[in-house]
Amino acid sequence: MPHRHSGRRALLRAALAAAAVPMVVPGGRVLASSRYPVLPSGLPNPDICRAAVTAPVVLPQPRSLKLTWNANAICTVGVPVAREKGFFTRHNLDVEMVNFGGSTDQLLEAIATGKADAGVGMALRWLKPLESGFDVKIASGIHGGCLRLFTRPGNGIARLADLRGKTIGVSDLTAPDRNFFAILLQQAGIDPAREVEWRVFSADILPVALQKNEIQAFSLGDPLGWLARERDGLVELATNLSGAYQNRVCCILGVRGSLIRQERETAVALVQALLDAQAWVVANPDAAAAVFAPYAKARPEQLAAMLRSQTHAHAPLNADLRHEIALYASELKQVAVIKPGTDPARFAERVTVDLLS
Repeated sequence: MPHRHSGRRALLRAALAAAAVPMVVPGGRVLASSRYPVLPSGLPNPDICRAAVTAPVVLPQPRSLKLTWNANAICTVGVPVAREKGFFTRHNLDVEMVNFGGSTDQLLEAIATGKADAGVGMALRWLKPLESGFDVKIASGIHGGCLRLFTRPGNGIARLADLRGKTIGVSDLTAPDRNFFAILLQQAGIDPAREVEWRVFSADILPVALQKNEIQAFSLGDPLGWLARERDGLVELATNLSGAYQNRVCCILGVRGSLIRQERETAVALVQALLDAQAWVVANPDAAAAVFAPYAKARPEQLAAMLRSQTHAHAPLNADLRHEIALYASELKQVAVIKPGTDPARFAERVTVDLLS
């Protein structure tokens, strides 16, 4: 089946191709010509397209940056694409990709204290630590969903409500998929703290634990989740690619607060480069899969299928981004992740920044 945005890719490519040629202006900054193209209607996400055709910032001197990412997650494909396809270079950015393996608190501290300059991570993993006040601002959404919840066929579990009293496997009790499916369970009338049990297994062992009936369901992100479903013939009970969440951000770009305050145009250039890369991924899923293939234990055609199933055209900015972060904050309060006294709208205002407005 063709990807649901495939009919719009030509429009996206046309919008990108029509972007004005940059020119130098006083002060060394490079801007696009003042004649901007009119965006065609029907594009998958107006924000990602506006970012691609808005006046691009090209820094007057090369600027080295450290960007953290998760090399195990296909949904972060925009990061290696931005490097390999020259999107960072177009903005005069020399970006070192850091595959960070520590806790989220350690990651956000590293960004906040200048050990890294920015990072791409999952909103539902970052929001709780950001509540503590790290000097890191969410500057953009990067893509929509990539989280999946599975069970075995023929075990009597056909919907979320059937998980009451069951055991769900996760790779981490603070993982974004654990938080997301706790939200869905709560919406289905199940108390995720009392009416299901969460058990931790390493990601590669979760499918084995399911087959042994040590757990009755498990959650994983792609590529491991997608591969397990295809290999084992699993039933996908739920995902953040459908329903009310099919147009909700999943991964985000967080930028060091001091970088935004002291070198705002550097932060703008980074956002533009990554969103340009995301637009390229949408238009070129097969080529994007080939870029990511060295990081994955999957064939390029499998990776391309994953990318087509995900929503890489969804990259909210500004008010749209704040709205989606506020929705998550409200939902995380309901499952006792965010503090009960936190105001979701004020929280979203505090942890986000408008760089392309």
